[in-house]
Amino acid sequence: MNAIQRLLGGELLRHRDFRFLLSGSATSQLGSQVTLVALPLTAVVVLDASAYQVGLLTAAETAAFLLVGLPAGAWVDRMRRLPVLIRADAVRCLALASVPAAAAAHVLTMLQLYLVALVTGVATVFFDVAHQSFLPQLLPRQQLVAGNGALETVRSCAQVAGPGLGGALVQLLGAPLAIVADALGYLASALLLLGIRTREPRPEPAPGRSLRADIAEGVSFVLRHPLLRTIATATAASNFFSAVLVAVQTVFWVRVLGLSPTAIGLLLSASAVGGLAGALCAGPLAKRFGQARLIWLSVALTSPFAVLWPLARGGAGAPVFAAGSAVVLFGAVVYNVAQVSFRQVICPPALLGRMNATMRFLVWGTMPLGALAGGAIAAAAGPRAALWVCAAGFLAVPLPLLLSPLRRLRDLPTTAEATASDKAAQEAGTGEEPSGEAAPVQPAR
Repeated sequence: MNAIQRLLGGELLRHRDFRFLLSGSATSQLGSQVTLVALPLTAVVVLDASAYQVGLLTAAETAAFLLVGLPAGAWVDRMRRLPVLIRADAVRCLALASVPAAAAAHVLTMLQLYLVALVTGVATVFFDVAHQSFLPQLLPRQQLVAGNGALETVRSCAQVAGPGLGGALVQLLGAPLAIVADALGYLASALLLLGIRTREPRPEPAPGRSLRADIAEGVSFVLRHPLLRTIATATAASNFFSAVLVAVQTVFWVRVLGLSPTAIGLLLSASAVGGLAGALCAGPLAKRFGQARLIWLSVALTSPFAVLWPLARGGAGAPVFAAGSAVVLFGAVVYNVAQVSFRQVICPPALLGRMNATMRFLVWGTMPLGALAGGAIAAAAGPRAALWVCAAGFLAVPLPLLLSPLRRLRDLPTTAEATASDKAAQEAGTGEEPSGEAAPVQPAR
């Protein structure tokens, strides 16, 4: 127990409701990592899907961010967040449980996989928007960075253990039946969330406010803020090329490198060690280098390792691929802890859902496009060619950050400072914030 407290933060673990939130995240994340292996393997091995069909499956998983991403934020801001989290987990549990049931009845098709991916994607949109908006209701501002770091640590631990477990379950039980683990994970998460005692006040809708006006307010807040615009641009590009990778990597592993399900699970687990290291190092690195500086440094120093993906071949292919993924994932987790913490502090509480939904719409909305592009390139020129396109894209991801005011900041502005500078910029008619050093922020995810 002492080791866990040191890993996640002893003070946080004494917070009862945060323990339940963290435990729910752990169970659902572990199950999700099993499905990360099992769902595409169900398509490739059981249904003999083509590279383009796997790309479509990946696109279906993320299409919800384009379809309902913006209105989801406005809806979440009109509701208590905790019930949204519980219902989303229940929907994902039922949708995923349908896959092994259909496989057992010998009626499983790619159409059902597409529908399951789409339904779980819609539920995930609502869950993620509500989750990021609910955390500031549980923790005081000074504990947000630590809270986000703990959640990322749990996520990264699941990414280390989950794929290996998933690969073993697929090898032992078959890909469809292994998905049961994910359904059970979402069920356990919903039950744990039911144990949270914190009760949010019901949001009071502004008289005469339409859904369109609420959405527009969230979009305006993000697009008028120079630092949020920069973060959204870089993250959107990163997610586009990440989706290219996800769409083709299973086909590449199975049909080019000839890996077994167990080997694929071990490769993903080895890659995830980088994410775990990033979650543990994000806080100390932010103190050492500054939160603003860490946002661009984390991406600029790690993105070049993406070239190891298309270079993977022969007997050393799996370790080379895993090494590239581990370094890139380290940078991605450090980046996420820094920028999500900033977003939570900079945004007024009444706008949190819409701000998070707008950011998710902008940065996750590129993923179905990237998945379709990855599938099309792999179908036309082979999965290795698609990985080269992915690597080239990752090399360009840091550019928006390097060309932004973030380069001149060590730390990000506090809420009060950002609000004051934003008002001053609006009065001046520029819509920009002044550059220069700012007082440190101590938020979290």
